[in-house]
Amino acid sequence: MSISHAPPNSPEPDISGISKAESRGATRTDAIDLDLQPVVPASTRSVRIPRWLRRTTGPILLLALWQLLSATGVLTPDVLASPGRITHVGWDLISDGSLPSAMGTSLRRVALGLLFGTLTGTGLALVSGLFRIGEDVVDAPVQMLRTVPFVGLIPLFIIWFGIGEAPKIAIITLGVTFPLYLNVYAGIRGVDSQLVEAGESLGLSRWGLVRHVVLPGALPGALTGLRYSLGIAWLALVFAEQVNADSGIGFLMVQARDFLQTDVIVVCLIVYAFLGLLADFVVRSLERVLLQWRPTFTGR
Repeated sequence: MSISHAPPNSPEPDISGISKAESRGATRTDAIDLDLQPVVPASTRSVRIPRWLRRTTGPILLLALWQLLSATGVLTPDVLASPGRITHVGWDLISDGSLPSAMGTSLRRVALGLLFGTLTGTGLALVSGLFRIGEDVVDAPVQMLRTVPFVGLIPLFIIWFGIGEAPKIAIITLGVTFPLYLNVYAGIRGVDSQLVEAGESLGLSRWGLVRHVVLPGALPGALTGLRYSLGIAWLALVFAEQVNADSGIGFLMVQARDFLQTDVIVVCLIVYAFLGLLADFVVRSLERVLLQWRPTFTGR
């Protein structure tokens, strides 16, 4: 019986009766004719609205509602002036120089109080967080003092420091110190112990561990504490500038209260809010610069 052999160059048939050469050719043709579509994430398929526009939507809607309530008489001028009236009064205060002068005085007081409070709170947190004996000596008194309302210490500050600038700056300093202390202390004690052990195994000295491991790990908590401290600094300023003050935004508010000028009071409150927002923006910008090494979730 003879066995027939297929020519060596002939295509080898498969089960479906289609040669492999034809199959490979068809595959290449299909790949060439295939219209590939880029994969687009679901979060980018919708129309993207600029973030600055989204962030201004809330205040614009609030102003529109305020104007509507004032125009319809729901809010009377003696209760709350309209946005148009507030704008007019604010422009008058800027034109005569009273508002810029008051802002300069208030900013100086906040800056000094923030400086002294930052040095005090950070220094106490470093002593208490880095050393056990420091924690035993420092932490308990600080925890006791922070439960005392700093506003209640105003009479003592007036007796101790008089009625000049010293008690006002002392009130702001006290309000700044405790939030910063708590967050810096928590940041130091929240550093992963495995990172400390890794630094020790690499031969870092005690100062090297503090500089390269502990302080960078505590930096996020410190910046969070700074944001809290800035908010409390402006709150403390409101009380401080009502202690026999003859200048500052709080002084303008006291004068407006005596003459029942609600529009001037609202202008001063808007200035407080604007300065607080500006200070928070500065700290958030510092976070973006100093914490580039820490990837975080930014929302969807």
